Amino acid sequence: MDRRRSLPLSALAPLGRLPGLKLISLQKGPYAEQMMDPPEGMSLYDPTDALHSMDDTAALIMGLDVVVSVDTSVAHLAGGLGKTVLLMDRYDNCWRWLHGRDDTPWYPNLRIIRQTTPRQWADVVSRVAQSLSTMARTRRASALS
Repeated sequence: MDRRRSLPLSALAPLGRLPGLKLISLQKGPYAEQMMDPPEGMSLYDPTDALHSMDDTAALIMGLDVVVSVDTSVAHLAGGLGKTVLLMDRYDNCWRWLHGRDDTPWYPNLRIIRQTTPRQWADVVSRVAQSLSTMARTRRASALS
């Protein structure tokens, strides 16, 4: 199941090219080793050595503007904290995320961005990049007013 919901860090390369975006990794475990060789142009801050519990992770999440994640405990934690979450979901999604919708009744600030083709993440990452760019523009515009 994990292979269907996960994607390599290299698939997120387009996010590393977004201007003004600071990427902070919440990835722990064996997949975190990918950060040793990030895609070209991607700079990641890795505070995970300081994350020893879900409380530590929650505290870090509270300082973030948005959490981008596949279906993990971090996505649920961020959603439960009321943070904005962009959930990158697999084509044959888990029952918890329902079918045919891009929102969830459990987390009002979570938006589901689902694969349109099984095991293909490029379209999902493109839509995430577009959402992040829109969020950044909105934030800049509100800071100027």
